[in-house]
Amino acid sequence: LQKLIHLLQATDDPLIQEQALITLSNSAAFSVNQDIIRNLDGLSVIGGMLSNCVPKVQEKALNALNNLSMNIKNQEEIQVFITQVCGTVESAPLNSDVQLAGLRLLTNMSVTSDYHQKMINSIPCFLHLLSEGTERTQIQVLKVLVNLSANPAMTRHLLRAQV
Repeated sequence: LQKLIHLLQATDDPLIQEQALITLSNSAAFSVNQDIIRNLDGLSVIGGMLSNCVPKVQEKALNALNNLSMNIKNQEEIQVFITQVCGTVESAPLNSDVQLAGLRLLTNMSVTSDYHQKMINSIPCFLHLLSEGTERTQIQVLKVLVNLSANPAMTRHLLRAQV
């Protein structure tokens, strides 16, 4: 895992980055690896890939963070990327793999109310995706919205959102 993280930092080759992210994502299926990746500063390295201009690299980074977000300690570190992920969801092509990967990560990050405040500005986008997206996009958006709606502090923001 350490070598993969170093490889991710050392290369500019999008194909190698994509493969390293896939491997890290698959490794994150095991809770012991989630801790190891966090302790090796892998979350910030993977999060740095979110600003990559290659959509496949962005998607794989989002998938890896999504798998890593199943751990509460990892969520504490991943939360710094929520605003950037929301921006990626908003700017990605409608119904794209990048958009869906971002929505999946936001779904996991919104299971508890700890980070809902960071998603408030994206509520109009979520509602737009609900009306314009394909069924797959709509399902992912609904998961985020259901999580947000479970928090009474979000009611005003959800009801006042301009669509």
